[in-house]
Formats: sequence, structure tokens, C-alpha cells
Amino acid sequence: MIRNMKTIKVKFRNSSVPGRKGSVYYQICIDRQVIHITTGYRLLPEEWDSDNRTVRIPPYTEKARMIFLESVSRQISLDIRQFHSIAARFEANLTDYTSEDIITAFKSRPASPSLRLFMQEIIAEKLASGKFRTAETYTAALNSFMDYTDGMDVFMADLSSELIMKYEWFLKNKGLTRNTSSFYMRILRAAYNRADELSIVPQKNPFREVYTGVDKTVKRAVGLNEIKKIKRLDLGGREKLEFARDIFLFSFYTRGMSFIDICFLKKKNLSHGILSYIRKKTGKLITIRWEDCMQKIADRHSDPDSPYLIGIIRKPHFREREQYKYASLETNKYLKEIGAMARLDIPLTMYVARHSWASIARSKNIPLPIISECMGHDNELTTRIYLASLDSTMVDRANSLILKSL
Repeated sequence: MIRNMKTIKVKFRNSSVPGRKGSVYYQICIDRQVIHITTGYRLLPEEWDSDNRTVRIPPYTEKARMIFLESVSRQISLDIRQFHSIAARFEANLTDYTSEDIITAFKSRPASPSLRLFMQEIIAEKLASGKFRTAETYTAALNSFMDYTDGMDVFMADLSSELIMKYEWFLKNKGLTRNTSSFYMRILRAAYNRADELSIVPQKNPFREVYTGVDKTVKRAVGLNEIKKIKRLDLGGREKLEFARDIFLFSFYTRGMSFIDICFLKKKNLSHGILSYIRKKTGKLITIRWEDCMQKIADRHSDPDSPYLIGIIRKPHFREREQYKYASLETNKYLKEIGAMARLDIPLTMYVARHSWASIARSKNIPLPIISECMGHDNELTTRIYLASLDSTMVDRANSLILKSL
């Protein structure tokens, strides 16, 4: 029975091409036998501390890359702990073993990266490419799953149908809706499918037993009478309520402009009576004729020292994304209060402005392709989803007329 020293060292091999990423590998020594095992982690030379044999984060590293490097460092620590755990398990076993047994056990550990590492790498890529909203959704899904596991990481290869079903049950017991649960499942499934494309997980479908569809949501639109009621509602001079109402109405006036696009509208986007902007969600160019009702709102909330058209971003160039997120939460909070004051039968949010414009346009017999173009949708299918509740109402009304004629 072998009882020799068992060591594992983390090594870095530079690329043969200067400036290219090198590779991290493990040097395992058991019974004077040295084995090299590659990890698949690729780092730049300046991202490796050769003296301490650890990942190094150089000064001024971009946040996206920093997240990835921190994840690699955690994964290496996890691998080292696994090696020592495997070696200790063999030592505690009364049966004979060889150095090859330990090497085989270590090599046969899940070869895929951990869920946290893999998803944080995706998040880093999204941040680097400016897809902040997508990065936030991946972060939300990862945090939700880590909440389920009490912070314990798992390997991508260990995502089984049973584990995912237990996670779905966990979400259900927390009171989340099927759509919210499905939202998390679809993000995790996208990450798993990406790992499958890279051949680092077995070809199985761990999401086959859970719900990944989209339930039809309740109505999120109001009619013209409700819009008029909101506009004329006495808010008692409460500044924050009036500001929220103005932003809601501005969205409606501009064909359902999303809150994030309103936040980042700049004064230079308005020229010769035309408002032009690139929709952040789709990248489409939107042009809108500037009307007096829009100008009145802009006049009330414009800062002469700011490049922004409407003063939602109070401090330009300072953590603007965080300012936007806070403003979004606050605006929707006050809109719900306005909705309650107006006795609406649905919660009032910024989404309602967008849905309402589309529904009212449809009720005015504006063709679907025009509505789709006005809203900046990529295709008419998205517009049809917006109009689903309206179409249902029209069908019910037609049915009532038929029944009354009997």
C-alpha cells in the first residue's frame, strides 16, 4: 500500500505566440510519478502570478474580465480541494491502491466547469459587449440557483433532471409565478446548451421535466378613457407622483418608448422637430415627430447643464446604469400609487404605457405592420403578443353581440 507524498501544483504555460493567452495546468506528483493535467483555463501572461502560482488581476482590469478571473481562481481552489479530498479518501480506505487510482479518480471528476464559473464567464462576455440587461438576467438566474443550493457550487455536468425539478419546486414554494420560474429555467437552459455545444457536458436534457414556456399574462393595457383620467388626476402637488405621471405620459406620447430609452435620450436626439434614437433592446432606429405635449414634459424636467433631454439621470457620467435602475424602481412604485388613486383594475407601470399605446392603436384600426414599426419591434409576432389581451376582448364583445341576438 503506497503512503508517499502526494502533491498538486498549479502551473502556467505561456503561449508560443507573444501576447496570446497561455494555459493553466496541474502538475500532480504521486510516488515520484509526475502527471500533467490541463484545465482549459486561458490567461494572459500578466494575469498569472508565477511566484505564488495564483491568478493575478492586473490594475485597471475591466469589470467583465475581473469577474472571470475571480471565477477561475475559485475554480482552481475547488480543484485543489478535490484532489486532497480524493487522496485522503484513498488513505482512509483499508484496501490497497496505487498512484494510478488517485490520478484516475481525479481525472474522472466532472470535467466541466462549475455552474458559477461558466455563467460568470457568460456574464463577463455580455458586459464586455455592452449587453447589460442580458448580463443582469443571467446574474439574477445564477443568484437564484445559488440561493437554492445555499451558495454551494455545482459542476455543469452535474445538472440533472432531478436537480432541476427540485429547483423548480423550490421556486414554487417561494411563491414565484410559473412565468418567473420559467424565466430562470430558460436562462439556465441556454447556459447548459452553450456548454453542450462546447462538449463539456453530457448530451442530456435536464430541463425536460420542468416548465420553460410562457403563460399568457393578465391584461397590461388601459384604454383612452383611463389615460385621460391619469392625465387629469389631482395628485395634490406631490412632486414625485407628478414626475412619475409625466414619464408615463411621455412614454405613451412617444408610442410606448421604454423607460431605459427615455432615461438616455439626449438633447442632440431632437433636431428640426424630429426625435431620433436607437432602441437599446433591438438596436433599431426610431424616429418620432415632436409634439407640443412632449415638449411640455421636457420643459418641466430638463436640466440646462445636462446632456440628457429629461432629467432622470441626475449625475451624468457617474454610475449611470445604477441611477437608471433606481429611477425605474421608484417610478414604477409611484405609478402603482397613481393607479390605485385612479381606481384602475390593473397595477400601473411603465409597461402599461407601451401596451396601452399598441392596444389603442389597434382599436383605431391601424394596421399591424405599422404598429409594429412604430414600436420598434423586430417582427410582428412580438406585436401580436402585446395585442393578445385586446384581441381577446374584441372576440368576447363580438360573442356577446351574437348571443344577444338569439
